[in-house]
Amino acid sequence: MSSVVAKSEEQKDAEAEVEGFQDGLGPFVVAAETTRMAMVFTDAKEPGNPIIFANDAFLALTGYARDEVLGQPFNFLMANGADTRALKRIKVEFEANAESGAEILYRRKDGTEFWAGLFASPVQDKSGDVVQYFASFVDLTRHKEEQAQSKMLIDELNHRVKNTLATVQSIVWQASRANSDPKAIREAVESRLFALSRSHNLLTRENWHSAGLLDVLHDALEPFGVTDGRAERLVIAGENIRLSTKAALALGIAFNELATNAVKYGAFSNDKGSIRIDWRIEPTSEGRRLILSWQEKDGPPVTPPSRQGFGSRVIERGLTHELEGTVQLDYRPDGLICTMNVPVPGIRDG
Repeated sequence: MSSVVAKSEEQKDAEAEVEGFQDGLGPFVVAAETTRMAMVFTDAKEPGNPIIFANDAFLALTGYARDEVLGQPFNFLMANGADTRALKRIKVEFEANAESGAEILYRRKDGTEFWAGLFASPVQDKSGDVVQYFASFVDLTRHKEEQAQSKMLIDELNHRVKNTLATVQSIVWQASRANSDPKAIREAVESRLFALSRSHNLLTRENWHSAGLLDVLHDALEPFGVTDGRAERLVIAGENIRLSTKAALALGIAFNELATNAVKYGAFSNDKGSIRIDWRIEPTSEGRRLILSWQEKDGPPVTPPSRQGFGSRVIERGLTHELEGTVQLDYRPDGLICTMNVPVPGIRDG
């Protein structure tokens, strides 16, 4: 019972202090009460700087009623009252009146947390002694969220740049390994980089969340004139399943390699050949798998290569190393069949 009585007496003292404070400053208090910036005044003569005035904006920001705030120590809102670094920042702000303010994590009455920029200024009496502190709060919650979003985007950008550079490095290395002619190396690198660029453009249009398999195919095949004289010789059968960014990039390059080969040596190198592309999802003990088939026919007779070519190495590197999949190239006399087997890509992968 004694603690309740003591608290009641403290509350009465605080209310009396507020009344005297309001009478002394008059119009300024009215302005402070109506401003949209959260503000409080504290009693610098008492330990803990108890709050003697809080405006409506402060109450709206914190969720407390005025009688729940008056008389409370200034730091009662801190999310972690034992945070020594935050306490030090508040102390410096009060004593040094720093121009930059202090960023502090606070907790509302309902338990939710928010960041606020704290700015404190001393109020002195005629003899120069600090008798009160005027403190204002700027809600930084949205700013902090934007900072976190920016950091996430920067981290994601760094991740993409590293992946892209690794892909470019692999393309250049394999091109130089397969050719000794600088012109051939340049052409090989340029064509792969253009394919990579088209996939990047597609993902940019999709905000780098994911991409549809049909869209990846159409973007990869468009430079090869599929829409100009070859469209009727191309059949695509399958749903436009969503691909992760990693899968979209790897498959985009793979389709570019297959289309390049088809135009130079395969089904699109004459006026009779055709290509069918289809895919399905198969459940396995290791999870769902995407089985994609690229099948050519009626092109020039096919003979298996004596050694693995640059294009097949590019495809295998993308599917095996990037997607943990497999690729099978079957050089049948009537046309190449390429079968890709990769885990069903989640749209958040890579």
